[in-house]
Amino acid sequence: MISVRNVGKAYGAHRVLDGVNLEVAKGEVVCIIGPSGSGKSTLLRCINGLEHYDQGSIAIDGESVRREHKSIHALRSEVGMVFQRFNLFPHRTALQNVMEGPVYVKRLTRGAAREQAIALLEKVGLAAKLDAYPAQLSGGQQQRVAIARALAMQPKAILFDEPTSALDPELVGDVLKVMLTLALEGMTMVVVTHEMGFAAEVARRVLFLDHGRVVEEGTARQILAEPRHERTRDFLQRVLRPV
Repeated sequence: MISVRNVGKAYGAHRVLDGVNLEVAKGEVVCIIGPSGSGKSTLLRCINGLEHYDQGSIAIDGESVRREHKSIHALRSEVGMVFQRFNLFPHRTALQNVMEGPVYVKRLTRGAAREQAIALLEKVGLAAKLDAYPAQLSGGQQQRVAIARALAMQPKAILFDEPTSALDPELVGDVLKVMLTLALEGMTMVVVTHEMGFAAEVARRVLFLDHGRVVEEGTARQILAEPRHERTRDFLQRVLRPV
């Protein structure tokens, strides 16, 4: 489904990604962990065509991902993205936010888009918030609207960029519950996260990224419980038992 081969990216002399390789099969959930500034978010943005990459190749279902390609908008519509900061339209209701993409990108009729949006907001537990504006919603509710918005495009895969890191701790569980449901339904997902419990429960594989390189990759149990690399062990000790 998603193929990342020897991908590199630099900002001037600073290499953000350095020969990253990643293969994600259909229906697979892969979690990417690592310290801040390790290149995790940049990798997701390259996969979705939001950032240029300088070397290597990225493909989705065999289609090359390049920002300059004419097909980039079509490819981007097939890979949803859920951001740390929600990125909802503040002047549109929850329902309108979810309807926007299908109407203007997929050319769905407003009636069909509305019906689909209502069903998706019900799916993420927000049936009572259809007419609420983002400012009237909690952070967790806004993030669930963002997930419904991504699902409305009927994507082949969804990329999650630290979807719970901006939330108050008591709001994290509702968002993770929705993501767990998607995983159980077979959605292909690449998740950048610091939620190690979620990674342990849901991820088929975990990658530890540091300084733009994949330091270690393996099953969730192997990486989280029995990491081989000293840098991975040090990171997990800090995350699981903060000083």
